[in-house]
Amino acid sequence: MRRFDLSLYLVLDPDLCVVHSMAQTARLAVAGGVTMVQLRDKAATTAALVETGRELKAALAGTGVPLIVNDDLEAAVAIDADGFHAGQDDVPAEVARQRLGPGRILGLSVETEAAVEAIDVGVVDYVGVGPVFATPTKPDHKQPIGLDGLARLVRLCPLPSVAIGGLKQAHAAPVLASGAGGMAVVSAICGQPDPQAAARSLSRSIEAWRLSH
Repeated sequence: MRRFDLSLYLVLDPDLCVVHSMAQTARLAVAGGVTMVQLRDKAATTAALVETGRELKAALAGTGVPLIVNDDLEAAVAIDADGFHAGQDDVPAEVARQRLGPGRILGLSVETEAAVEAIDVGVVDYVGVGPVFATPTKPDHKQPIGLDGLARLVRLCPLPSVAIGGLKQAHAAPVLASGAGGMAVVSAICGQPDPQAAARSLSRSIEAWRLSH
């Protein structure tokens, strides 16, 4: 069975991980409470992604936190990553599942009701819903859906969901109130002076909301 926790999902950004490398950022963030880590680098070659991914695998070894690779299916397989995340314009989910096999996690981005309705629950494990807000870390993102749009898509979604897109600590409560299983963040951790402290603060906000509801 593919097990994962979407509560605090870190999407690594190479442009922000300067003071701390992506591997260092991931290790510190997981120590602070991050529950999943995604490697996303749209500009990298497959070979470069594989090299970074192997560094991340080593950094996360023994933590139990899954490493997900975005966009590049061949890199995900070569790294022996725990999973793969596909956008609507990437490789079809069915093809990704065939390459990944039954044991790895498969995520899919959804931005519209039509995309949610098209999900094959026998193939995909979770969905990333957004972008909730505009974000400079992904300048080619689709039109932001806002918190109301997030809640609408989460209600329709038959799978666990994680919100993404411009999310900060202040958004933890409304994101969780929407019914999402967690929040994905980039700059709220990547590029912060202390990624562990940033992750811990986010994790505590999530936990506090859950304890009060």
